[in-house]
Amino acid sequence: MISAADYDFLRRLLQQRSGLVLSDDKQYLIESRLMPLARRLGLAGIAEITQKLRQPGNQALEDSVVEAMTTNESFFFRDKVPFDTFIQVMLPAINSARPAGQPIRVWCAAASTGQEPYSLAMALKENPRAAGGRRVEIIATDISTEVLERARAGIYSQFEVQRGLPIQLLVKYFTKQDETWQISPEIRAMVEFRKLNLLHPFTGLGKFDIVFCRNVLIYFGPATKADVLTRIARVLAPDGFLVLGAAETVVGVSEAFRPVPDRRGLYAVNLPALA
Repeated sequence: MISAADYDFLRRLLQQRSGLVLSDDKQYLIESRLMPLARRLGLAGIAEITQKLRQPGNQALEDSVVEAMTTNESFFFRDKVPFDTFIQVMLPAINSARPAGQPIRVWCAAASTGQEPYSLAMALKENPRAAGGRRVEIIATDISTEVLERARAGIYSQFEVQRGLPIQLLVKYFTKQDETWQISPEIRAMVEFRKLNLLHPFTGLGKFDIVFCRNVLIYFGPATKADVLTRIARVLAPDGFLVLGAAETVVGVSEAFRPVPDRRGLYAVNLPALA
C-alpha cells in the first residue's frame, strides 16, 4: 500500500514533469503502473522508488516513472470520424488554399505506439486525391521513448490489429510475423517519430496545417490545458485545423481556438485571441 506522503510526492513529480494530474483517489493507478517498474529494476516496491527519487542524480529513474505513468492506449482509426474528416474536409480545404508544390504538414501529438499517425498514412494511401497530389508530412511525437521505439518498428499484436483496423487494410498493409503483424515499410516511411514533452517548447517542429492532439488534454489541469492550446495555435497555420478527442473541448478552457460548426472535435484558430 502506498503511503500518503509518497503518493503526494509522486503526484507533484508527475504534474511537474508531464502535466499529468492525479486526483486523491488514484493510488491504485500508481500501484498498477509502478509495481512492474519496481520489479524490473529490482526494487522492493513503490516506497523504494520514491526514496530514490528524493535523492539527487536520479534523472533516469524519473524518466522511467513518467513513461510508466503516461503510456496510454491507442488503436487504429479510433472514433473513425476524425479520419473521415481528415480526408473529406481538412485536406481538401488546405490543398485549395496553398500555393502549388507546398507540402501539407500534419502533427500527431502524444502519438503513443503509432496507431493514429499510421491510420492517417493508410487513409492517405487509400485516398490519394484528397491532398491534390501534394506531399503530406506526418510528424508524430510522444513523451515516452519506449512507445516511440514500438511505433517506429510498427509491430502490433493480434489484439491490437483487431481494434479498429479494417480487415482489408490489415491484409494490404501488414505482414504476419509469427504471432504479430508488422506494418509495411511504405507506410512506416510516411511517418517521422520524435520524442517531445508537450510541457516543453515545440516551436522547433515548425509550422503545421493540421494538428491531432487527441485524448491527452484530459489528463492535464486547466492552466496546463490552456497553455498547451495557446502554444499549439502559434505553430498552426491561420487557416489550419486542430483535432481533439471525443471527450475534450476548448470551450471554457482556451480562447485560442473556436469550434468548427457541425464538425465534432474539429477546431479552427481563433485569430483575434492570438493578436
